[in-house]
Amino acid sequence: MAEELPTGFVGRSPKVVQIRSQIEKLADKRTPVLILGESGTGKEVAARSLYNAAPRGQFVPIDCGSLVGPLMESELFGHTRGAFTGAGEAKKGLIEAANGGTAFFDEIGDLPLDLQVKLLRVLQEKEFRPVGSLQRIRVDVRIVAATHRDLSKEVAAGRFREDLYYRLNVVRLTLPPLRERKDDIPLLIERFLQTPERRYTITHEAMEAMLDYPWPGNIRELKNCIERMMALADGNLLQFLDLPTTVAYHVRARSGMATAAVVHGGGAFPRASVVTRPEPPAPAPNPFSGAPLMFDGTILPLYEVERRAIQHALVHTRGDRTEAASLLGIGRTTLYRKLKEYQVN
Repeated sequence: MAEELPTGFVGRSPKVVQIRSQIEKLADKRTPVLILGESGTGKEVAARSLYNAAPRGQFVPIDCGSLVGPLMESELFGHTRGAFTGAGEAKKGLIEAANGGTAFFDEIGDLPLDLQVKLLRVLQEKEFRPVGSLQRIRVDVRIVAATHRDLSKEVAAGRFREDLYYRLNVVRLTLPPLRERKDDIPLLIERFLQTPERRYTITHEAMEAMLDYPWPGNIRELKNCIERMMALADGNLLQFLDLPTTVAYHVRARSGMATAAVVHGGGAFPRASVVTRPEPPAPAPNPFSGAPLMFDGTILPLYEVERRAIQHALVHTRGDRTEAASLLGIGRTTLYRKLKEYQVN
């Protein structure tokens, strides 16, 4: 059985064991915690593990990347009746909802500067003022923040307040990318293979391919990969041919493989009987037919390929951003950021 915290923080590599130890020490404290790591490394999972180790009040996730438009202050701090057009009744904000518990600011680096000032007051004074109100409300909220950005560089560039950075950076947890904890990949796959509907197995060839792949999207990409394989597999056996194009293409570019060993889902994935498979066909460079790598014989820049892939995913999901993010193998916050970056409507 994979070692984990209640929320599924799986792994027994040295770096993960160290993070688990830090979480256990911090669980019953009210100290602000800053969680750093690349997109998809499990920052929200770590935050929930921190909360679940000593639950108190509510755990309220706040997606800073989605706090856009004129009503973002109201989302955080609430408003009084008649505070603005359309405010027919008073509304509590996310900060008040987290009173007595934990407010998790996901991708804190995307929080606009004007809201950074107001969050700083919550940290310093333990109070806030709803939109349209003259009264301040006292709160007891533990702030846990996460970001994939280098906040020290954001401070130097003037995009993040220095005083807020030091207030948040009391205790720092840095989550390693999946490529630096490959010993945990079989444990994670074992976890993802556990479904109530079927008992899946995976070939040694497919396992070796996933161990070799660098996983730029980290755990989120790995989970998306396994879910895709289970959805498209003909039976209970997940094979090399079931791998997503990006993983298969990476492995074929490094070496050719022709056989697979059946491995049962669980434990350390030992070798079993050999199943001969035909050499898989050369995959297309890009899994999105609506976002080709080539146009009039010219290789498109990476940002253009990414922009077209996002547009294609949104068309495919009829504008459902959550489903589009899942299809692309990225988080919602990352998708919101790229929509703004590429000016995709």
